[in-house]
This record gives sequence, structure tokens and C-alpha cells, in this order.
Amino acid sequence: MKLNPVVIVPTFITSSRRRGEVKGVVANYDHTTDINEPGELGRCLESLQNVEDLGVVIVLVAADHNIEADAVKKVHNTVAQYPQLSVVVAGSVELGLVRQRMDQLGIDGVTTQVGLRGYGAIRNFGLVLADVLGFDAVVFVDDDEIIDDPAFLKKAMYGLGKLTKKGIPILAKTGYYLNDQGSFLSKWEDKWYNRFWQQGRVFNQWIRSAMQGPRISRSNHVCGGCLAIHKEAFKRLSFDPWIPRGEDLDYMLNLRMYGSDIWFDNQWQVRHLPPSGKSEGNRFRQDIFRWMYEHDKMEYSNSLIDLQKITAQSLLPYPGPFLENGLRKRIRLTAILRSFGRPDKKAYRAAARVATGEATRYAQENCTKYFEFQYIWSDIISALDSDRTLTSAVVNSSLEHGLSEAHPIDAGLTSEIRLDIAE
Repeated sequence: MKLNPVVIVPTFITSSRRRGEVKGVVANYDHTTDINEPGELGRCLESLQNVEDLGVVIVLVAADHNIEADAVKKVHNTVAQYPQLSVVVAGSVELGLVRQRMDQLGIDGVTTQVGLRGYGAIRNFGLVLADVLGFDAVVFVDDDEIIDDPAFLKKAMYGLGKLTKKGIPILAKTGYYLNDQGSFLSKWEDKWYNRFWQQGRVFNQWIRSAMQGPRISRSNHVCGGCLAIHKEAFKRLSFDPWIPRGEDLDYMLNLRMYGSDIWFDNQWQVRHLPPSGKSEGNRFRQDIFRWMYEHDKMEYSNSLIDLQKITAQSLLPYPGPFLENGLRKRIRLTAILRSFGRPDKKAYRAAARVATGEATRYAQENCTKYFEFQYIWSDIISALDSDRTLTSAVVNSSLEHGLSEAHPIDAGLTSEIRLDIAE
């Protein structure tokens, strides 16, 4: 049976005066677009025009609270330049519609878990919209990527929902990134200040092996901007809204905990061309929160009798070394060494302090919450599955903002009664 996928593109917009500011643990993003700058979204949408059999594209707009309306308007203006694409723009208004419908259905208390703040919550919002609109597969693409291959979507669906030779279902798969030099390898530098943090080296070791293997192999890595998820996977498991970054790799670990997996397709790729300017030290600060949280979460999961146990040893060569005991000490040493050897000295010194304070507390306070959320996630997906009332509301909202009348989502649904919500 042929799958009906939707492509989902999150975009992150900030105001000029707040750009580069640390905005809390989960809302500090790797790449944001200034409200007054063009950004990379248009370039991504332009490349999607050449993708064969492309259906609906959903653009999720995550923006600073004080510029949400302007950010959505900006995205609609960008989308309007590509009228041949069928795009649903989903911002705070559409999120409000979803939350109101959930309230009507008796689903409450999930404003943190499904929303437009934090990588995991934003992806969960995308999964909910895909479920509501009746799609049976999701393909995540980042707004700073270019799709060169017309067969991108066909390759995304290759093997998805099928069984391996051993009878294991392929319910989620990832491809890989090509950087600005056309390489799939990390640009990691073998420098003295990276002595205790060999992330790029072990990643390169893993991907070299995966690229030489069969087309589809069990993955130890996930590219969130080249990620396909079958509905059988996302109706069971959400993304973790408490992880600061690396929510894509975390999703792989979640699947393993719950008895499934993510697979690597070495013939499926995108070009990843992120803008420059992200503070190295601030990004490493987010990595500190991420790996310490992941370490504690994995340890906690291993204490639960109904989950599959995962060890750092089973994740070699990558990402196992970053989930071993002694992580806190290695993180702190790396931050201190980089504060001497890298330009972003002040931010690295601040990161070293975080390792023994705030990041430790954050991990300890939040590492159990994801498992509690999983008890209700499948109920949310079941309740909203192809919900005609909510479909009508979301489509009407998009039509009001300029979506083409020829949109392939069932136009008849727009005659349904629309939910009432304050703009």
C-alpha cells in the first residue's frame, strides 16, 4: 500500500533585540532567523519545488512571543512566492485550535509537550497535525537545507512500513547530511582542547561504516532534517519535549526503549547549509544540558521493568562515549580547555560552571517526565486521528492566510463548523 506522506519544516524566528540571547533550557535554538532578515526558508521551499510527487508541506512557525503574528505573516509572504507548492503554515493560532479541540475531547495538561517552544514539543505539534490531517507518514526537513534529489520523497518512503529480512518492521528511518563541502563527515578538529570530547571523530567512524554497508541498516545516529516516521511509530511514541537539543537522536533511543528502532538509508540525503554566527560556547552549553539529561534519562529507563535496557556499550562507537559514567567531569574539562583554545572564551567558562550546577539539577528534575507523558500520548493521537472538525479549522485558518484553493486536502472539510478562538 502506497504511503501518503507530509513534509514538515520547522522554522525559528526571533526579534533583532533578542537574537543570540539564552532563552531558557529548551527554547535556545541552534539556528534562528531574524524577523527582519530573509532567512533560509525560501531557499528550502524553492528546492522542494523539484521534488517528485510532493504533496502537502507543513511549515511550523516557532517565534518569540512578542512577534508571533509578524513571524507568521513573514512566513506566509515567503510561501506566497512558491504558489505551486501546497503549504499549510501553522503558528500560534493553529496551535490554539489544536489545544481547544483537545480540551473539548477531555485532553488537558499537555501545553509543554505539544507546542511551539522547544525542539521536542515543536516536532510533537507536527506529528499531531499530520495525524489530524490524515497522513500516514511524516518527513521532517530543516529550513536551512536544500533538496537536490527529485527522488527525495520516493527515497524517504523506501522500505518504510516494510519488514527487514529478519521480519523487523521499519517504522522510522534517517538519511544523512552533506555539508557545504559536499561531505557526509563531521568537520571535527583533532585539537588538544578536544582531548576529552571526541564527538566528531567517533561520529565519522560510525558513518563511514554505515555508508559502506547495505542501503538500509540499523542506525546509531539520526538527522532530524532527513527523518521519516511511519504513523505506526508516531502514534506510539512522541518526541521528548524536555531534551534541550538532540531530540532526533533521543527519539531513536526512545524507540529502542520501547522495542523498536530507527534505520539508516545511505542513499537518502540533503544538503545542510546552516548560517554562521551561532555562539560555539552557547551551543556547547546546550550540549551539556542535552548529554547530562540523556545520561540520567537512560539510567532511569533501565530501572523500569517494562522497557528495553540500553547501555552506552551498545551504542559504540557513537553516541555511547557521551552516555558513559564520568560524563560530568569530561564535560567540565572540555569546557575549561576550550575556554583557553577557542575564541568564545567567556561562553565556554560559563558552560563549565553549568556542568556542575544548573545542568545537573535540570537532568535530575526532568529525566522521568517523558515516560509519564507516554501513558497519554497514544490517547492523544487516537482522539485526534483524522478529526474532521479540527481538519476544517486548520484548513480554514490556512485559507484565510492565502493558501491556494487547489490545496489537496479535502476542500469539503472547510464547510465544517469552525472552532472559535481569539486571535
